[in-house]
Amino acid sequence: MKTSFTLLFFTLNVLISDLAFSQTGKISGTLTFDDGAPVAYASVFIQSIKKHTLSDERGRYELTDIPFGPYQVNVSSIEIQKHDFSIHIDKTNLKLSTTLKRAEDSELDEVIVEGESHKSEIEATGFAVNVIETKKASLQSLQTNDLLNRSVGVRVRQNGGLGSQVSYNLNGMSGNSVRIFIDGVPISTYGGSFSLNSIPPALIERIEVYKGVIPAHLADDALGGAINVILKKGAMNNLTASLSYGSFNTLQANMSGSFRNSNSGFTVKGSGFYNYSDNDYEVWGKFVRNILPNGRYEYVRAKRFNDAYKSIGANIQVGFTDVKWADQFLIGYNVSDDYNEIQHGTYMTIPYKGRFTESQANVVSVAYSKSNFLTKGLEVNFNGMISDRKEVVNDTVRWNYDWFGEQSIGLNGDPILRPSGAQQGAPTINHINRSISTFRGGAIYDFSEKHRLVFNHMYYTIDRTERDDLKSAIEREFIGTRDLTKNVSALAYEATLFESRFKANLFGKYYQQKIDRMDPILITSNGEQIKGEDRVSSNNSTPGYGLATSYKLKQNLTFLVSAEKAVRMPSENEIFGSPSENIIENINIRPEVSNNLNIGLRSGTYSLNPTNKFSFYVSGFLRDTKDKIVRKINPRLNDAVQTDPFENLGKTKSIGFEGEINYTWKDNLDVLLNFSKFNSVFNIQYDPNGKEYTYYNQQLPNEPFFTINTTVQYAFKNVLQKRSSLNLYYSAGFVDRFYTTWLEIEDFRTPRQFIQDIGMNYIFPNQKLVVSADLRNIFDQQAFDNFAVQKPGRGFYLKVNYTINKF
Repeated sequence: MKTSFTLLFFTLNVLISDLAFSQTGKISGTLTFDDGAPVAYASVFIQSIKKHTLSDERGRYELTDIPFGPYQVNVSSIEIQKHDFSIHIDKTNLKLSTTLKRAEDSELDEVIVEGESHKSEIEATGFAVNVIETKKASLQSLQTNDLLNRSVGVRVRQNGGLGSQVSYNLNGMSGNSVRIFIDGVPISTYGGSFSLNSIPPALIERIEVYKGVIPAHLADDALGGAINVILKKGAMNNLTASLSYGSFNTLQANMSGSFRNSNSGFTVKGSGFYNYSDNDYEVWGKFVRNILPNGRYEYVRAKRFNDAYKSIGANIQVGFTDVKWADQFLIGYNVSDDYNEIQHGTYMTIPYKGRFTESQANVVSVAYSKSNFLTKGLEVNFNGMISDRKEVVNDTVRWNYDWFGEQSIGLNGDPILRPSGAQQGAPTINHINRSISTFRGGAIYDFSEKHRLVFNHMYYTIDRTERDDLKSAIEREFIGTRDLTKNVSALAYEATLFESRFKANLFGKYYQQKIDRMDPILITSNGEQIKGEDRVSSNNSTPGYGLATSYKLKQNLTFLVSAEKAVRMPSENEIFGSPSENIIENINIRPEVSNNLNIGLRSGTYSLNPTNKFSFYVSGFLRDTKDKIVRKINPRLNDAVQTDPFENLGKTKSIGFEGEINYTWKDNLDVLLNFSKFNSVFNIQYDPNGKEYTYYNQQLPNEPFFTINTTVQYAFKNVLQKRSSLNLYYSAGFVDRFYTTWLEIEDFRTPRQFIQDIGMNYIFPNQKLVVSADLRNIFDQQAFDNFAVQKPGRGFYLKVNYTINKF
C-alpha cells in the first residue's frame, strides 16, 4: 500500500506541474423555440472540424476541444427550420443561447441532419458492440441492469432480488469473462457494495457493450466481453434527485450535482445513493420444498424471510475541467457500505436464517486527461485508484429451517441441527480485508487525419487477509495472506481509408499475472508446536491479438468483422475463493483462452417517409474456448452441499446469432425487438484413456441460450398541460428453458419464461419534474436465473425525478 500511495501522489505532482498549453475552448448552450420550449435532440454540427453533438431533453448541448478561431455552426432537426450561425472561439468557455423557429409541414422533406452521433460512430468501428442510450430510460423506475437485460445479446444473471449476486452473459460467455467498467475503470475496484445498480440511469450518458472482441483502450483480460458505462461529463451547474418506492418494501434514492466556475474551471461533482429492500417476494414450484420429519418433500408457496438488503454510498470529485493544462483533472473519494442477508446457497433447496454479510469500501482516485498534450494530435489519460475494502461473513445460527422460517422438527420432536454447526459449514465470523490498487494510463496519437495509434496499460494488485473470530486463540494469531498482481498492456493501430468507407483496428495485448497464497500451519518439532507456512506461488504470462474491421457497403449499410485471440486470467475469487458466495478456493486454476469471431451487418436509419423510420442489426458469432473457467456444477445428489469451487472445463464451443430491429414513427412511437440464440457445448470427445466423455457435444448447463426482448414506447404531447408529455411503455422478455446441471432430467430444468412489464411517466411543463410508475411482471409469472434461483414476481414501483438546471 505504501508503494501504491507513493506512485499515486508522485503521479499527482507530475500532472499538476505539467501545465501544457493548448489553445482550445468549449461551446455550451441551450436551444429553445420562440415560446421558450426546449429543442430536444437537435443536431449541432461544425462541418469544418467534424464536431457534432445532440441537445438533450432540456435543449442543452456541449462541444469540447474546439481550436481557437472562427466557425460556422449548423443546427438541424425535423422540428425546426434549419439554422446556421457564426462564432469565434477566443476563450476557454463560450456560452450561447439560440432561439429557433418551428419547422413548417412543407419543409420536412428538405431537412438533412449531418454528422453521426456517438452511438453511430462507435457501432460502425467494426467491433460487435451495441450502445445503449439512457435519455428516455432515466425517466422510468428502471435500474441500469434492467436496461442491459433488454439489450441484444445481453442476459443479466441475478440470484434473486435487489442486492443479490449479479453476473452477465454475452452470447454464451459469462461470469468474470465479462468485465464491467465505469469510464474505462474496472468497477471491481469500488467493492461489492457498489454495483451498476448503484448508478442511476440519470447519471449515465451511454453504455457500450462489446462482445467477444475488446478494443485496446479497455486494457483488461475481458475474454467474453466488456460493459463500459460512460458517465455524463457536462459541466452545467445542476442538481438532480430521484426517489423510488415499490413492492417488497423497496426504497431507492439518489442525488447528484455538479458545479463549475466558468472563469477558473474549478469543478465539483458529487453523487449519493441509498437502496433498501426486504426482498420478501413469494417463491414456489418444484425448487421450493420443505423436508418433513419422515424425509418426504412438501412443496410449498412461501415468502423469502432472510433476504433483506441495504446499501448506501457517496462519491465526490474536486478539480478542474476544460482548462489550458487539462481537459479533466479530478481527485475523488468514494465510500459505500452494504448489509446483505443470505437466503440460501447455490440452489434454493435449503433456506438459511441468520447468515449475512456486511461490507465497506473506501476508494481514493485521481483522473487526468488532456488532448493535444505537448503536441497536436496527442491525447493522454490516467486513472489511479486505491481501495480499502472490508467484509464480514457472519454465520452462527445452528438450527435447520424450512421455507416458512420455522425450525425443522425431527421424528423425535426435537429441532434439527445443521450438520456442521451453522447454516453453511462451521460457525464463522470471518473478516476479509482487501487492499486494492488500480492504475490505468494510456495515450492516443493521431499522426494523420486517417491514422491513429492507441496504447493502454493497466496495473492491478490486491492484498487480501482473513481472520475468523470463532477460531481458537492460537489459530487467530496466524493470519493467512492472498496476493495477486496483474498487468495488461494493449497497443492498437487504427486506420480510416477509402473516403471513410473502410475502418480497421489491429491490436495486440500482453497479459501477466502473479499470485501468492500463504496459509499459516502448526508444525510439531521435538514435541513443540511451531509456526510454519504453506505457500503456493505462480506467475503466468501470455499474448493475445485481434482485428476489427468495417466496410460501408452503402450509405446506410455497414459490414462488420472482428476476431480476437482473447485471454482471461482467473480472478481473485476464483483462485482464493469467496466465503460470502459459497465459493471454495482453487489455487491451481489455469487461464482461459478463446478464439472469438463476429460477422455482422448494421444499418443506419432508413426513412420510408418523413414519419416512418427503421434500422436493423444482425450478427453471427463463434467462441472456441480452451480451459473455460466455470463454477463447478453440483450434481445435486446431496443438497446439503452448497459450496463449490471454480474449475477449468476443458474445451467448449459456442456458435450462434443475434439480431435487432428498431422502428420509429414521428417522435411518438418507438418499437425495439431483439433476439439471441446460441449453442454452447462441451467440445472434448475422448478422455486421456480413449473413452468418450458422457457430456460430449452437450449444451452447457445453467446457460439461457435463447432469449427475445421487445420494448414499445409511445409519447403523447401536451397532455393536461401545454409543453407536457405522457409516455407509455410496454416490454416483454422470453427465456427458453434450460438445465441447471449436467443431468438432463426435468427436476433440474427451468420452465420457459415470458415476463411482461408496463409503465408510464409524465413530464411536467417546466421539464424539471417527472413522475413515473411501473408494473413489473404483470401476470406474476415465475422468473428464474442462475441455478434455478427464483426472482421477484409482480411488483409495482413509483418514482419521482426532480432537476434544477441552474443555480
